Amino acid sequence: MTEDPPVARIAPPAILAEAAPAAVLAALPGGRAVGGAVRDALAGRPVADVDVAAPFPPEEIAARLAAAGLRVHETGLAHGTVTAVLNGLPVEVTSLRRDVMTDGRHAVVEWTTSWREDAARRDFTMNALSLSAEGELWDYFDGRADLEAGRVRFVGDPATRLAEDHLRALRYFRFQARYGRGEPDPSAVAAIRGAVPSLSRLSVERIWMELKRLLAAPDPAEAVALMEETGVLPAVLGPATLGAAGVLRALAAIGAPADPMLRFDALLTHGAARAARRLKASGEEVARLVARYRAGHDILPIQPAIAAGGPEDDALRRLLADQSRDRLADAAWLRQAVNRAWGWQGPDDAAWNRFRARLEALPVPVFPLQGRDALALGVKPGPEMGRLLAETRRWWLEGGCTADREACRSRLVEMMRAIHTETLPKT
Repeated sequence: MTEDPPVARIAPPAILAEAAPAAVLAALPGGRAVGGAVRDALAGRPVADVDVAAPFPPEEIAARLAAAGLRVHETGLAHGTVTAVLNGLPVEVTSLRRDVMTDGRHAVVEWTTSWREDAARRDFTMNALSLSAEGELWDYFDGRADLEAGRVRFVGDPATRLAEDHLRALRYFRFQARYGRGEPDPSAVAAIRGAVPSLSRLSVERIWMELKRLLAAPDPAEAVALMEETGVLPAVLGPATLGAAGVLRALAAIGAPADPMLRFDALLTHGAARAARRLKASGEEVARLVARYRAGHDILPIQPAIAAGGPEDDALRRLLADQSRDRLADAAWLRQAVNRAWGWQGPDDAAWNRFRARLEALPVPVFPLQGRDALALGVKPGPEMGRLLAETRRWWLEGGCTADREACRSRLVEMMRAIHTETLPKT
């Protein structure tokens, strides 16, 4: 009789029978699926990928997987993790571990063969579950009951788990957003509130990744409200987050896209791009926030026209000539949500919907002249060419972006003649 019997048997998720996970589990006797695959299978949610743990040191795991014909990448060997690949599909495999020393950011670990020891070092009870390929379920800390109740609960003492890894304070809100229902666990909330000063020790990259994962949840507003109430949100983003949860609720109420970057913008009353830079977001992510800010700045003056039934197409073409259609839509969603959340006057929901629909329907205007057109007309390369093209484009914008290439060429020639006339010597 085994000393560690499973507590239940369930129908294993179909992904465990796929080639890569099946080959990994077959190569590692006693190996089990852990983490999200087990959690989502029990919650009746789609299982996207599989992580496996096994009671062997990482070098032995790598050797067994290679002998079974899988490609092995030592992606985190010092922490007991390798990645096995079969037919292009990766499976992350980790040795059972126990912590020897932790400092809130890093852990020194050693290998163990005890599943209970490994489960005891995990963050939440619903993450301490493990499952065999046959559907045998091990549950050392009542994680299944917590999952069914929508209760995100730390394994053991919450303060101890947070002291081991400060990022768990942010992870808590992500799990609360995805799996939590009803009142959050009071002992978890109290421990997180006490751990707020420790968040300053986290790397900004880890904070950014965790925030994006939280904001990708179907509805993160209540978890963000709890982050505000506990002091976590201002601790990682600053005081400009006042009222962030209200704007997120408004975004959901108006049917805005479930876009993490749009939601990040909603967390801050100003300075989203600056905050993203500080958190070392990618250049593409920062550029998107900057473009959204500029688009919002351009939308502000035409809000009365939006409210009155919609701006003229000339005004919309001018917007589309200078701003991405997607960023203009982002800015409209955000302005609509902010107005609603703060009770400000502005276009109603129907007017904003008409505005976005019209933006979507209009073709994006493109200024029809380029440098080669100016060269063909005799303009020499240099600052003068840039000024003439810019002035011609300004004229094209003022006319609603409707002038074609020949009309723009004629306008450029007129300006060239005017300059020539001005520079003729006086008699």
